[in-house]
Amino acid sequence: MIDQQPVEQKKRTIQEIHASKKTGEKMVYMSVPDYTSAKWAESAGVDVAVVGDSLAMIAHGHSNTIPATMDMMVMHATSIRRGAPNTFVLGCMPYQSYNTVDRALQNATRFMQEAGTDAVKPQGGKSQAHILRALVDAGIPTASHIGMTPHTVAVFGGFRIQGRTADAAMKILEDAFAIQDAGCFMLEFEAVPAKIATVISQQLEIPTIGIGAGVGTDGQILLCHDLLGIFSDFKPKFTKRYANLTEVAVEGIKKYISEVKSSAFPDDDHSYSVDEKEYEKFLNMVEKRKHQ
Repeated sequence: MIDQQPVEQKKRTIQEIHASKKTGEKMVYMSVPDYTSAKWAESAGVDVAVVGDSLAMIAHGHSNTIPATMDMMVMHATSIRRGAPNTFVLGCMPYQSYNTVDRALQNATRFMQEAGTDAVKPQGGKSQAHILRALVDAGIPTASHIGMTPHTVAVFGGFRIQGRTADAAMKILEDAFAIQDAGCFMLEFEAVPAKIATVISQQLEIPTIGIGAGVGTDGQILLCHDLLGIFSDFKPKFTKRYANLTEVAVEGIKKYISEVKSSAFPDDDHSYSVDEKEYEKFLNMVEKRKHQ
């Protein structure tokens, strides 16, 4: 039987996340799009709640993450911060929000100042090292994301696994070292062969988080709506379903429809009553009005 009681949550610190590399504690990240799922994350004891730009797909119905804007991300991040006040919140910087140093600083500041996130995460390695370093130098806790990067999905020709050749794997390794050298506190691998991610993780001093990168990273991240079976448009290979809430939800809605159609809902338990004397008085008043 799984304990249903909320976990007493104390917000993780950058130091604890960084130290997990040495202690061997696997950090659990979860991408959440809204207040309610953020509450679920905190109640369950997730280490880091991520404001992923994947919310453009799961919350707004787009086919990829590109349409996410800073205004959209800040709005969602603000609600997530309210839902998980005692959880470390990481804001993912959306497409083209960090294409210059000035723009990156301005938008990262919005995440930290307006939404109250604890850190930010652009995407990219070597080519983005100057951006990452500028954010770190400005005192903004920064992570990054390499491997299959959704912002460059058009370059990859779709969502494709990265690092399957030795040369491609070496590029990911060099990107990882560039991220570490820029002063980032963590990096994320996406869609990288497990053996490659493991070897690269072992070379680094900063912790690594994987999504579709095997068990050899220092922690894992999945989307809340994927692992709970809420988002049903497609299921990535790396997602394990721990529940199927879509099935539960659709079945519940069908029962609601059936009971409304048959007048079984609302019943007395779900309706408000009125004092009988006042009700009779009201009926008399209605009757008088009809004859005026």
